[in-house]
Amino acid sequence: MPPEAPDPIRRVDQAGRPPTRVGMGAAVYNPLVLALYDAMVMGFANHHAWRCPTRTLLDWFEGHVSSNHLDVGVGTGYHLDRCRFPSDTPRVVLADLNPNSLRKTARRIRRYQPRSYQLDVLAPFAIPEEPFGSISMNYLLHCLPGRIPVKAVAFDHLLPLLNPGGTLFGSTILGVGRELTSVARASLAFYNRVGVMNNAGDSLADLERCLQSRFSRVELRVVGSVALFSGRLA
Repeated sequence: MPPEAPDPIRRVDQAGRPPTRVGMGAAVYNPLVLALYDAMVMGFANHHAWRCPTRTLLDWFEGHVSSNHLDVGVGTGYHLDRCRFPSDTPRVVLADLNPNSLRKTARRIRRYQPRSYQLDVLAPFAIPEEPFGSISMNYLLHCLPGRIPVKAVAFDHLLPLLNPGGTLFGSTILGVGRELTSVARASLAFYNRVGVMNNAGDSLADLERCLQSRFSRVELRVVGSVALFSGRLA
C-alpha cells in the first residue's frame, strides 16, 4: 500500500539567494495554477500553441527514463505519473524551486515513495543521493533566465549526479528559429514580458552546442516549437 502522506520536502542549502527572475518563473505555480496546468498546457497549449502533442513528449520521456531517476522542474508530475518505467518499483527523486510543485507531484506519484528536494538548479548544490541512471528537465530551460549558453550551467550542476552511461533528457520551447502560430507568438510575448518564460533568444543551435560540449552522445528532435533533447555520458 502507498504511504498516506508523501515524504517531507528537504530544502537544500545553497550559497547566495536565487536570482529574482528564477523566483518569478517558479512563483507562478501556485496551487490554483497547478490545478489548471494539465488542462491548459498538456491539453491545449502543447497541441494548439507549441504544436508538439503531449503524447510525443510522453513517448520521449518513456524512451529515456530509467528505474533510477531524478526529475528536475517537476511541474505537476504529469509524465512521472503516466509513463511506464522499466521497473515496477523505480527509485524517483524530485527537485524543484517551488514547494507547491514538489508537494503536488509527490502526492500524485506517492505509490513510488519519492524523495523531494527544494533547490535552485542554477546554483551549485549537493544532495545525499547516489547517482542516477537518468535525469529529466521537461519544460524547465525556457523558464530559466538568460540565453541558453548562460542557463546551461544547470547541465554542469546535474552532470555529477549521473552514473557512467547515464542520460540527461528533456524538452524546451524555443523562442527563435521556428515558425510560430499566432497563439504561440502571443503566448511567448506575454510570458516573456511577465517573466514566466525567458526564452525569447533561445535557439536550437545554442542548445545543440551546449549539449555537444558536455555529452558524448547527443540526440535532438524538433516538433513544432519544442526541442526534445538528450545527452548521454560515455
